[in-house]
Amino acid sequence: MDSVDLEVLRKSAEWLDAGRRVLLVTVVKTWGSSPRPPGAMLAVRDDGHVVGSVSGGCIEDDIVERSRREGAYVTEPRVVTYGVTAEDARRFGLPCGGTIQLVLEPLTTKSRIAELLGEVRAGRLVARTLDLDSAEVRLEPARAADGLSFDGQLLTTVHGPRFRMLVIGAGQLSKYLAQIAVGLDYQVTVCDPREEYTETWDIPGVTLVKTMPDDTVIEMKLDERCAVVALTHDPKLDDLALMEALKSPAFYVGALGSRANNAKRRKRLEEFELTREQIERLHGPIGIYIGSRTPPEIAISILAEITAAKNDVALPDITQVAIAKEKLGPSVACATSDA
Repeated sequence: MDSVDLEVLRKSAEWLDAGRRVLLVTVVKTWGSSPRPPGAMLAVRDDGHVVGSVSGGCIEDDIVERSRREGAYVTEPRVVTYGVTAEDARRFGLPCGGTIQLVLEPLTTKSRIAELLGEVRAGRLVARTLDLDSAEVRLEPARAADGLSFDGQLLTTVHGPRFRMLVIGAGQLSKYLAQIAVGLDYQVTVCDPREEYTETWDIPGVTLVKTMPDDTVIEMKLDERCAVVALTHDPKLDDLALMEALKSPAFYVGALGSRANNAKRRKRLEEFELTREQIERLHGPIGIYIGSRTPPEIAISILAEITAAKNDVALPDITQVAIAKEKLGPSVACATSDA
């Protein structure tokens, strides 16, 4: 599963290789309520075919209609604004009178889209700077903390995975989790030294390593943009890795297991001389309660909790598996990732 950013770049490169004209649309600024944030992208082929999104559909419809009617109607980079007036807001479906500013860029060989795509596919974070006056493009290494900037002439966008995720264990659940996480724009590493699991690993876009998980945690030098998910149920693999992860600045550290196993795990972690505050950072039982039964559903449950943590959203207590089970009773005992 490609991220939205990668999908737009991939289709743009394919269309250009096929000799089609392509218009790249990038959100550069929003006012009020807007469905898509700055940096969101849309690619429109000259016959109206589209990939990506900048508004959830309303503005896309206007751009697509003009492309179908007028072909490549934009011949040089330019800035357009939608929703300035109340009438425009109603016409384009912008909520609460929101306003959105876009850069329209007709792609050419100078746009360096194929080169950018290659860098992103290799897992590198890249800053792409477009000069609206000359249509020249510059590609440079970027940092995770870098963001979109636009001064009216130079537009810099950042492409590639900004967040990293370490998944311990290469089982079936890990495959679903990793696939969806890639679509959420994580750079995913799966660690499992067990040959019986790694021999059947076949998820593209995910790095598989066979080292011991605690060594991998140390080698990755986890920072505030990292998540660690332990899924093996094996203390020999999970515990030492969790110990190192809980001492790191990682924004999320979680482990699969029942309430009883989670309590035992916390007791074991106390023996590693972790502080109470560090142990309390551990998410477990992992995920939010959605009645999940299958590996894909459990993966969604886990990623929902990780997404909330990434976005600094406090979830209601009832979404926690342990609390939900206490309140809802034994009828839900086999219906979650807390099996």
